[in-house]
Amino acid sequence: MSEFTIRTASSEDTAAIAMLCRESLGYACTDATVQTRLSQCDSARERVFVAEQDGTVVGFVHAEIYKTLYFDLLVNILGFAVSSEFRRQGIGTALLAKTEQWAVDVGAVGIRLNSGGMRTDAHTFYRHAGFSEEKVQLRFLKRV
Repeated sequence: MSEFTIRTASSEDTAAIAMLCRESLGYACTDATVQTRLSQCDSARERVFVAEQDGTVVGFVHAEIYKTLYFDLLVNILGFAVSSEFRRQGIGTALLAKTEQWAVDVGAVGIRLNSGGMRTDAHTFYRHAGFSEEKVQLRFLKRV
C-alpha cells in the first residue's frame, strides 16, 4: 500500500474526478462538465479535495457551507468517491477528516450528506466514520 496525500483539487484533476463520478457514483458526466463546475466553485463557500496516490487522483470530496433558516451552520457533502481499487486503505476516512477540519474552521456544527438507498457498503462506511442516520427522504426533481 502506497502513501497518499490529500490536497485541494486543481483543473488538472478534471479527468480523474469525472472518471470517479462515472465509475463510482454512476453519473454520466463529461470531463468538460467537471472542468466547468470545478472552475465555477465559489472558494468562499465550497471546497473540493482530492486524494492522490503515486501521482494519480484516486478519490475526491466536494463540500459546501450549508446555511438554512432553521438550523445551525453545517457543511454539506455534495460528492464523495474513492476508486474501487483503492478502498479500505484509509483514503475515504482521510478525505472526510479533511472535510471535517474545514467544517470546524468555518464554524459548522456538523457535516451532512445524502446517500442513495442502494449504496449499503457506503452506508456502513459512513456509520463507521461517525455519521448517524437522521431521516429517510424522497428526492424530487423537476427539470426546467
